[in-house]
Amino acid sequence: MKKKQYNGYKSYQYLEAGVDYKEFKLSREYDRVEPFVYPVSAEQEEEVQRILEEDMIISLHEHTFIAPEDLNEFMAFRRQGRDFTGYEGLSISGLDVVFENFMDGTALITSNHGWKWDDIIFDLGMRYSDFAHQDLVIRAETIDDLYRAKREGKIAFITSLEAATQIENEVDRVDVLYGFGVRCMGIAYSEANALGAGLREENDSGLTQLGRQVVQRMNKLGITIDVSHCGDQTSLDVINESSKPIFITHAGARAIWDTRRLKPDNILKACAEKGGVIGIEAAPHTTLTEQNSSHSIESVMDHFEYTVNLVGIDHVAFGLDTLFGDHVGLHSLLSGQLSIGKSHQGPKFEKVEYVKGLENPAEAYLNVVRYLVKKGYSREDISKVMGGNILRVLKETWVK
Repeated sequence: MKKKQYNGYKSYQYLEAGVDYKEFKLSREYDRVEPFVYPVSAEQEEEVQRILEEDMIISLHEHTFIAPEDLNEFMAFRRQGRDFTGYEGLSISGLDVVFENFMDGTALITSNHGWKWDDIIFDLGMRYSDFAHQDLVIRAETIDDLYRAKREGKIAFITSLEAATQIENEVDRVDVLYGFGVRCMGIAYSEANALGAGLREENDSGLTQLGRQVVQRMNKLGITIDVSHCGDQTSLDVINESSKPIFITHAGARAIWDTRRLKPDNILKACAEKGGVIGIEAAPHTTLTEQNSSHSIESVMDHFEYTVNLVGIDHVAFGLDTLFGDHVGLHSLLSGQLSIGKSHQGPKFEKVEYVKGLENPAEAYLNVVRYLVKKGYSREDISKVMGGNILRVLKETWVK
């Protein structure tokens, strides 16, 4: 496979470890566990490589940082506010565009609870500083940036945030975030905020008046809206309030795995009817099914196929939500911080150490393309779900 133009750069190598920042031993990027290649024939692999070479491959949702090898150090690692990007792993991922969500709600530099304005801005600035010293990743703020990345053998990062909690009651902060390059943003995460309810809340009264103002402002600015972590009523209200299509960047179908973290059919349909796109999720122990209750690429693709059958091929993509490191261990560590236990309550499942076939960004999207080719999806349909559908929405929601 043709690799991206990667020169071996490691995050913050322009500084001196132990002098300018505290050094942590980081996880291995792409072989922390036994790498998995979804089995295809030689002829099918040739088709996979043609698709990767010619088509735009987009992830609707990732966190591309490298976690510490020792997760007991994770909170100290987060307090430092310096995430390390998995450039080497990304260079072999086949990805052309990544919706990068940075530390997001786990930017715990000044707070134990996350989503503080200062922490979000600190996180963005720190990562941007690192990006400025390398030449694999480019910051994407326009459609032209995405095509340029593909043309030049680079990877475009679209700055995304999973919630707007950090704006508090300041609508103009949405403009500031746009100025900092944010081009996709959620409304609420797990906990309710001043805009609406997150998916952990027992009572969801929907989008507030402030929330409606924020949706309208995002439409005007050109920030695509995400409702992945919003409660059901808030999700529906956002879809109805928005004058433009929205994303559900990383989720699955509650109809085939009954947990609050996934979306019911009426929300999936409403998103599609508005012209939006649903990204299928693969973070550990989310997109399971009764037939495949041990999380792997097979259970994730069950959600993909169900959603395609429900809303049509034009409204589905992938936001696999992977990272470099022990994702299962991080979920256990951050279960309270991210309300994972609350939102994942549902059927019993077999706990896995990692999601086979989709363990990290280096292998995940390659295996999805292999799966689609092996299952006989047409080249046109593969092009749509691997990037074309997302591009369509961005062309409708971003500033021309």
